[in-house]
Amino acid sequence: MTDHVSPDHIRSLFSQAMSHMYRTEVPLYGTLVELVGAINEQVLAADPDLAAQMARSGERERLDVERHGAIRVGTAQELATLRRVFAVMGMHPVGYYDLSVAGVPVHSTAFRPLDADALNRNPFRVFCSLLRLELIEDAALREQAAAILARRQIFTPGALALIEQCERDGGLGEEDAWRFVVEVLETFRWHNQATVSLPTYRALHDAHRLVADVVSFRGPHINHLTPRTLDIDAAQDEMQRRGIDAKAVIEGPPRRHCPILLRQTSFKALEENVHFPDGDDSAAGTHTARFGEIEQRGLALTPKGRALYDTLLAQARAAEGSAGGDYMQRLQAAFAAFPDDHDTLRREGLGYYRYELTEAGRALPADQRQLPAEVLVERGLASASPIVYEDFLPVSAAGIFQSNLGGAEQRAYAAQANQRAFEQALGAPVADGFALYAGIEQASLDALAA
Repeated sequence: MTDHVSPDHIRSLFSQAMSHMYRTEVPLYGTLVELVGAINEQVLAADPDLAAQMARSGERERLDVERHGAIRVGTAQELATLRRVFAVMGMHPVGYYDLSVAGVPVHSTAFRPLDADALNRNPFRVFCSLLRLELIEDAALREQAAAILARRQIFTPGALALIEQCERDGGLGEEDAWRFVVEVLETFRWHNQATVSLPTYRALHDAHRLVADVVSFRGPHINHLTPRTLDIDAAQDEMQRRGIDAKAVIEGPPRRHCPILLRQTSFKALEENVHFPDGDDSAAGTHTARFGEIEQRGLALTPKGRALYDTLLAQARAAEGSAGGDYMQRLQAAFAAFPDDHDTLRREGLGYYRYELTEAGRALPADQRQLPAEVLVERGLASASPIVYEDFLPVSAAGIFQSNLGGAEQRAYAAQANQRAFEQALGAPVADGFALYAGIEQASLDALAA
């Protein structure tokens, strides 16, 4: 019997292949990777404490390969099959995101590893959105879009066969793992040949730019890949210094001494030439979808911390001009109410931490280590490292989507979140991110006394 390789290994193969493909398709992405790598080295050299903390938690090794991507699919069958694709790589759906409330007609989840060891081996994530055709107001166009999507097959026969083989046999061998990567990569490759006529594309585009992006092509081309930086403000400045057309505003919380959750910026989507079938000829046009993004990840917040974050963000966004102008000043002012030192964040139960005995703590007899974690930390017998936020923020995702679909397009949909319908399409429930972080923290607490 063939020895099976680990899902973590397959995920690493796939993320590296995806990054190579996207660098070839969008050379400016390669510039972002190089830019981020240089900034990360500068930050670590200037902050030995951060470097030591990241080495201790295992984050340092994963930093250079860390990426997230994003795709959009059109049908429940496509979404359910993607769930099976990502399961081969040890990636599972975490969280439910309703972007319709922000004017984007999709709801989403993130496929990613679940446990701390798998995340440290390779934390590759894919934010996957399902088009909500029911939000297209024109009934005839809605039916046309559904018919177009029903005719397409976004997975190769080879990919489908290998998924079934993995499910049947409980894994893939090394040779089949490579074949799987090659076959699945075809689903995410860019094709400049549209599958609809130019008039149909324009009608879909008028309904919403994202509808045209999902329906008009052979499959869900990866629309961005995102390296992780340790200083997104420096990355934003460097993008602008190099003449890269970056977003005016960084999405997410403001700059802080203790980063929290997720901050994101991007360069504007490329305008790409596309050929549209038109009878016996093809018509030329353009399409904007693919862009480059940079992210900075911080502390994963507890439900209490997330409630405070949501309240303060709503305050900052409530006033007019939230898309620019003095928004960053209002954001900074609002978040003055959010503690910005790890001791306070930890004691007030606002974030999740991973605890580990120090050298002094390990030297103590076990019976002398039976103290509350906070006491051990205060006495220098244990360290508390922030647990990295591995997920996404719906408002930030919508902001990135909107800025790369034309910027000015703002819509309001009456539809509300529908997690039950999404999970039905997915064929499985989505995991609760809070429970995953709490589990990682509790496992570290249990280990202190073990």
